[in-house]
Amino acid sequence: MWRSFSNWAKTKPLTLRLASALGRSRGRTRLLDRLLTPAPAPLKPDLTHWHQRKLAAVWIGHATVLLRVNGMNILTDPVLSGRIGLGLGLITAGPARHIAPGLRLHELPPIDLVLVSHAHFDHLDRPTLCRLNRHIPVITSEHNADLIRDLGFHQVSELRWGQSLRVSQLNITAQPVQHWGARYFLDQHRGFAAFVIEGGGRRVLYAGDTGYHQHFRGLGPVDLAIFGIGAYDPYLHAHANPEQVWAMADHARARHILPMHHSTFRLSHEPMDEPLARLRQAAGRSEDRLVIHQVGGMWHD
Repeated sequence: MWRSFSNWAKTKPLTLRLASALGRSRGRTRLLDRLLTPAPAPLKPDLTHWHQRKLAAVWIGHATVLLRVNGMNILTDPVLSGRIGLGLGLITAGPARHIAPGLRLHELPPIDLVLVSHAHFDHLDRPTLCRLNRHIPVITSEHNADLIRDLGFHQVSELRWGQSLRVSQLNITAQPVQHWGARYFLDQHRGFAAFVIEGGGRRVLYAGDTGYHQHFRGLGPVDLAIFGIGAYDPYLHAHANPEQVWAMADHARARHILPMHHSTFRLSHEPMDEPLARLRQAAGRSEDRLVIHQVGGMWHD
């Protein structure tokens, strides 16, 4: 039903303008969203020694990962809302969250950097961004800063593929992926990217959303590769299946692989538990390379 409405809306200038306006909502009036009660996260991370870790990760849910790299705390594609999509006054029109975030906002350590891979609602959630400190630097892919800067953030930087930016003790480089960036049907100019995070002799690949490609060949080695493994049925052109993810992780020569973009929101037709099961099967005897299987799980190296 939603797909039929989307196809119809793409042909209507008025609905396109309306979608653009609703997609920029800050979520202040979405009171009915607060009635949602997703299942609690299966794990609760203990951050007691977090500040001592050289390289660590917590899967908060979907594509939101808390990283510790070279003394800095990074948050990827922050989405803590109970529902994602267009703001329709008291409610959000879009998928509901099935599992609560592994960490709530007030439980996060001080964040030093936010990465936003692209403008899709399950990666760039303005209601969540509104709740973050506006002094945190934000890095996003090209032509997406307007969706973040108007929320009051003081330092928003865009990176094209191959472009790098130094933020304190870290170097961030945007990498090409196979995806698309439009948020409101026709804004096809919006970019999308993966990010390589480097610092203190450690390298992390945050792949964002991507279909299968070979751009990560020669990129490695990386200590940790964070890959989305869900939403491939029927969107295989834009979301790699678990077997393809395993192959791309090998392209990047990843020592460890953190699977995300599964179990949190229903965005496609495959069963919710299928992506992880297929990835574990693809890993075979190398399953020990997979880290964090459940929301709220923590890993450190």
